[in-house]
Amino acid sequence: MGDFDSGTHIDKVIELAKNNPDEAMKELLDQSSLKLKNLTRKMFHKFAGLRRWEQTDDVFQNAMMRLNKALQDVKIESARHFYNLAALQIRRELLDLVKKYKAESNFAAHHHTDSHFAKEGGALVNQQPAPASDIEKWGEFHMLVEKLPVEEREVVNLIWYQDLSQEEAAKILNMSIRTLKRRWQTARNKLYETLK
Repeated sequence: MGDFDSGTHIDKVIELAKNNPDEAMKELLDQSSLKLKNLTRKMFHKFAGLRRWEQTDDVFQNAMMRLNKALQDVKIESARHFYNLAALQIRRELLDLVKKYKAESNFAAHHHTDSHFAKEGGALVNQQPAPASDIEKWGEFHMLVEKLPVEEREVVNLIWYQDLSQEEAAKILNMSIRTLKRRWQTARNKLYETLK
């Protein structure tokens, strides 16, 4: 996955799309599925209140369906564009789940969750369930990311949502590592100040 992570492979697939768009879309989804599944697991893990009702695979599948539809509607122009689109689809899926389970009419909004959660490997951990305010904070976090200026949102998409290294992100965004670090720090500060 090293080539795919760096964006080089995505750029090759975009070239393939000129002659064979269906094959290119399939290749993008196939090559990105493991990375996006791991990303979904990482992001979904923070939504303790949702883990009782949904599984990572379900969230991943829904996010992949969103990405598949988006790839049919949008012409991918670069690795940068693809990563932003993928992060957007996962973020939207998580936000929709937060809205669904926090709605007053939903049974989950009024249901107690025990303090023992099963981890993905089946082991039990003793932790308190995330209070509703924590779930709302994560939902708010994802909405705030959407509102960041494009330059900062792209950095957050690559580092936070796509789990790329700063070096990989700087290469994809075609900027110096210093510029990337400055934008990353600015975005983090804005999010922190708004959420505290």
